[in-house]
Amino acid sequence: MKQGKKNGAAANANAVVVPKESLIKQMKKHWEFYLLLLPGIIITIIYKYIPIYGIQIAFRDYNAMDGFFGSTWVGLKWFERFFNNYNSVRMIRNTVLLSLYSILWTFPIPIILALLINQVKLKKFQRVSQTILYAPHFISVMILCGMLRIFLSPYGGLISNIMQAFGGEAVNLIDSAKAFRTIYISSSIWQDAGWGTIIYIATLSSVDASLHEAAKVDGASALQRILHIDIPELIPVIVIQLIMSFGNLMNVGFEKAYLLQTSLNKETSEIIATYVYEQGMLKAMYSFSTAVSLFNTVVNIILLLVVNKICNKLSDVSFV
Repeated sequence: MKQGKKNGAAANANAVVVPKESLIKQMKKHWEFYLLLLPGIIITIIYKYIPIYGIQIAFRDYNAMDGFFGSTWVGLKWFERFFNNYNSVRMIRNTVLLSLYSILWTFPIPIILALLINQVKLKKFQRVSQTILYAPHFISVMILCGMLRIFLSPYGGLISNIMQAFGGEAVNLIDSAKAFRTIYISSSIWQDAGWGTIIYIATLSSVDASLHEAAKVDGASALQRILHIDIPELIPVIVIQLIMSFGNLMNVGFEKAYLLQTSLNKETSEIIATYVYEQGMLKAMYSFSTAVSLFNTVVNIILLLVVNKICNKLSDVSFV
């Protein structure tokens, strides 16, 4: 044992220490790659970082005539107004519930589809099935919401016609507050599940085929190979996707929620994003809407950091 420790110490002593290159030296050495990054960095700075300057609107009584610095500083006035609003709790609850339900139902389905498609031996069938699953992703949100309004209309809609054909009564699902989340999430699954499988199929394509062959020789079933070979390979990608999903927990798709929103289903369809649009664009309350949007962003950042930390503890996979 002592001899082993001595040998280990000797090996460490004789190990060649590679000096770390400074950032400037690395940039000089690989300048072509950094040059390729430059356009993306410039665009990111222009469109993502410079606009942060406008956050101060949330702490001012902004007037376009007076400008940023000419407008009166009001501190946390707009934040207090939002939290004192009787609708604020409802909007936060709607946003969180819609996001959580979306993650719960839409997140695992692309993984399941990728695992199933990967088990199909006929390559032609694989390509056809992938194309069919991807196609809905290219339908615009506007067209999708128009389709939903037609299908779910109580006057000649597909669902109402089917129910009436079986002796039932026509139902107004598009205006139903109880049905809104189901409509929103199920349409998201149909539209995006196939597209979400791309990254998982790409990961599965890199799995060494010899692992599956060896497992078959040992008598492993298809389910056992999925559980012990495919899923472990997908874990890092799944964790990263999960972190990104929770990082956008409060950023529910504004377009679909707004286009499906009616005065009758507003109890569950009114979320922070639609409220910001209503207050900022329709009522020109720029400071108030910026304050609400800033609160939404801060919550997202906190959730991203917390989930990233938890995932790093549990699986050693994280962004930082």
